[in-house]
Amino acid sequence: MGIGYHDILYPPTGERLTRASFQRLRRTGAVVVFFLIPDSIVRLALGDSLVMVASDGISPHGHPRLAGTHARVLGRYARDSSVLSLMDAVRKMTLMPAQRLERAAPAMRAKGRLQVGADADLTVFDPATVLDRATYERPAQFSQGIIHVLVNGTFVVRNGASVGGVYPGRAIRR
Repeated sequence: MGIGYHDILYPPTGERLTRASFQRLRRTGAVVVFFLIPDSIVRLALGDSLVMVASDGISPHGHPRLAGTHARVLGRYARDSSVLSLMDAVRKMTLMPAQRLERAAPAMRAKGRLQVGADADLTVFDPATVLDRATYERPAQFSQGIIHVLVNGTFVVRNGASVGGVYPGRAIRR
């Protein structure tokens, strides 16, 4: 697939592998991360008008894209690199996914929009500082620049800190 040992990471140490370290870790059955998609392809995809932003970053040890996908797009690709505008980035991670799912799950018509009757799911962020901080070594690290998050009108992040003991989310089923 055109990758080398330097494209493989061992998350517990952050080590990029060599042939020797790969062989050693392979014998122990270690879990490693392969970097297959070059940043140039990510930029190309994000610039396409039909591409939405979401995360499927699942791993048994955690994945930084679970915590950092949206902040990465807002900070790295919209603000720092101008791959897409801030408004396009927000639309790709809110309205577009809701519209894609609303025929199969009508409750999605109340998502991804700021309007009367819509669910009060809001994220307030500072566009000058928003950036992902999650890594493979610390996959659940909160993103910087996220000031408030409301789910169904209830704060789950307030003034940059997680609010404990609240679970206002509701499952949406087809």
